[in-house]
Amino acid sequence: MKANHLFTLFFILFSLIGHAQNAKIRGKVTDITNNESIPLANIVVLGTQIGTTSDLDGNFSLTGLTSGYIKLQISFLGYKTNTTSDIFVSNSNTPFVEIKLLTDEQILNEVVVRVDRFEKREESPIAMQSIGTKEIESNPGSNRDISRVIQSFPGVGSTPAFRNDIIIRGGGPSENRFFLDDVEIPVFNHFSTQGASGGPVGIINADFIQSVDFYSGSFPANKYNALSGMFDFKQKEGNKDKLNFQGTLGASEAALTLDGPLGKNASYIFSVRRSYLQFLFSAIGLPFLPTFNDYQFKLKTYLDTKNQITVISIGSLDHLTLNTGIRNPDASQQYILSQIPINNQWSYTFGAVYKNFFDKGTHTFVLSRNMLNNEFYKYPDNDESIEKSLDYNSSEQENKFRYELSTRSNGIKLVVGANLEYAKYFNSTMQKIYLQNVLTEFKYSTNLEIAKFGLSAQASKRFSKNNLLVSIGVRIDGNNYNSNMLNAFNQISPRLALSYTITEKLVINAGTGRYFQLPAYTTLGYRNNLGELVNLDNSKYIGVNQYNIGIESRLNKSFLFSIEGFYKDYFQYPIDQYTGASLANQGADYSSVAGAVPVTYTGKGEAIGFEILNRVDYKKFNLLASYTFVRSLFTDGSGKYIPSSWDSKHLLTITGTKELKNNWRIGFKWRYVGGLPYTPYDLTTSANIQAWDAIGQPYLDYTKLNSERFAAFHQLDFRIDKNYFFSKWTLLVYIDIQNVYNFKNITKDYIIREKNDDGTYQTTSDGLNYILTFVPNESGTVLPTIGLMVKF
Repeated sequence: MKANHLFTLFFILFSLIGHAQNAKIRGKVTDITNNESIPLANIVVLGTQIGTTSDLDGNFSLTGLTSGYIKLQISFLGYKTNTTSDIFVSNSNTPFVEIKLLTDEQILNEVVVRVDRFEKREESPIAMQSIGTKEIESNPGSNRDISRVIQSFPGVGSTPAFRNDIIIRGGGPSENRFFLDDVEIPVFNHFSTQGASGGPVGIINADFIQSVDFYSGSFPANKYNALSGMFDFKQKEGNKDKLNFQGTLGASEAALTLDGPLGKNASYIFSVRRSYLQFLFSAIGLPFLPTFNDYQFKLKTYLDTKNQITVISIGSLDHLTLNTGIRNPDASQQYILSQIPINNQWSYTFGAVYKNFFDKGTHTFVLSRNMLNNEFYKYPDNDESIEKSLDYNSSEQENKFRYELSTRSNGIKLVVGANLEYAKYFNSTMQKIYLQNVLTEFKYSTNLEIAKFGLSAQASKRFSKNNLLVSIGVRIDGNNYNSNMLNAFNQISPRLALSYTITEKLVINAGTGRYFQLPAYTTLGYRNNLGELVNLDNSKYIGVNQYNIGIESRLNKSFLFSIEGFYKDYFQYPIDQYTGASLANQGADYSSVAGAVPVTYTGKGEAIGFEILNRVDYKKFNLLASYTFVRSLFTDGSGKYIPSSWDSKHLLTITGTKELKNNWRIGFKWRYVGGLPYTPYDLTTSANIQAWDAIGQPYLDYTKLNSERFAAFHQLDFRIDKNYFFSKWTLLVYIDIQNVYNFKNITKDYIIREKNDDGTYQTTSDGLNYILTFVPNESGTVLPTIGLMVKF
């Protein structure tokens, strides 16, 4: 029998023997303020007649459910009706969900309240979106990588390169922060660019994620050290009934996840992943061979109804080597082999969160530690018999403590907090570089210790018959790096958010605030060859003033349309003294380090634009269509405003999924990114033999910073999912096809050195210069992948 006939028979067989209507779910309904159990609450599977009520302890159970994604709607007299994000249920696994209800004065006053699937946080009624597990799991072209899922949302730019740089409203990838169950995770990607946040593959395992709150402005006062984006991830809880396993085979890695109970009051979830890209890349002749590994862990313990502890940890181990065994490498292979260094990197975050509930609020204590170790080196032409041109070893360690008090009284929600951090930064650098027509060797070692602190407070209340929401907050931050930053009042950060309900279906929102971010350790710890901290005296927090206004229309409970305008006014942005370029342009390459230069803090910048969002969330159909117009400009060393590396102007993304019969699902994503600016090469310097050998690649002409622009990039991705549900196990299969119509993206030409017949390099000018040649750089191919997930 032919292979395609066997494949067809396989699908038909599984379609016939699946069992889909024995799924279960368990949970508990509690008061969001004091964690008291809510008995006799009504729980209904949205869009069905299936429901139940909670018992005297707030617990509930639903059985006989159809396997797949469901949403629960929970209601009780005196509380605001809550609709959960998507929850995956199956015969083989009984998820546990903890559902919080908020006392609603509108209901107590007999005012009708609508159920809002797109509801935002009180502190951030504007520039905030929530992302559910279904959107993460089924997003076409993303391969379950949350960093790429986020690119579907308004204001989020991307690059054509195979990277996960998150570019929000014209700000660079170093301007974002990430929290996992209230614990900050500084390293978000494998092979992370130190001093920024980007990388080629995300660390977070999608199996863990229940939901994500994404802020592109109007940050709550208890979130800090970000200028453009804030991400608050909430993880699932482990199964409370039995041990479960999940095996996943994806586009680039294999993963094993297990979860289950630990006694009556605790549960855990744990996963490990390992990539097999190095084998694939070697087989097809790619010049670099990456290997990444990661783990993720969560343990949650309910000590009693008033006290709970959550322990989380996440870590990575990455190794990038070069495929130097390629025979007769082509131009692109020569270019990559010449300039990419060997990279070894590992990281971890470990944190514990203790919550204590009392009558009117919650005490939250967060203790965490994170570390990044980053090593890379390069031999000229990968010849290990000669001296290295680059030898870099660095580590970042942070120990953090944060306390928050959240209370509700007389209609006012008050959140106050304090944080303390102790950081250690080590860097040993030897680097050769050609500056001002002279070959220079930088060689220094840094041991830096910094103590940081912060205070915050935010109050939110509704007025005018609950139609007007006002949220006002302030925070201050400081550290002991120098006297300027030690004075926390230099970093005072006020913020104000307003939301007014004009009609039941029309809301106007506004927000403004000042936000600060500490410069990267790579900048603060930079030394010259005399061992002096070059940036010690002049370093300041980077600041931005944000202004946002928008209007949103909710035609029904499943349809949202919104328009938001934004303006970001940056100040005190570091400018590289060597190149005269703002560090806002750095962070989206594979150099693994950003900001390790002498700087001045005289830079300014602005990002201005608007966003249009159409979000549809029906039971069988989901659509997310967003358009963003944005201009992003930053000053150079002379004070002239120049388009930044993120000045894409136009961003358009349309993502849709459709549920079909028999547990089939199809989806598509089309994205358009306007052409990004780039800096042309300095061919005179690049041809110099000493200059080229120092870094193994051409130099940029910073007198023409971002003076040219690439053509626009666009791509269509398509995905088909099929779920098979059996009595004791579940099989999930997907086919994902990226770049369906094979768009070819043209980027900067490769610059390589001409060779003689004997393999030596051709020279000119009496042996002082190489002869360089341009090779067109075209990327893009149809990329199909198959993914398998087995749950039992």
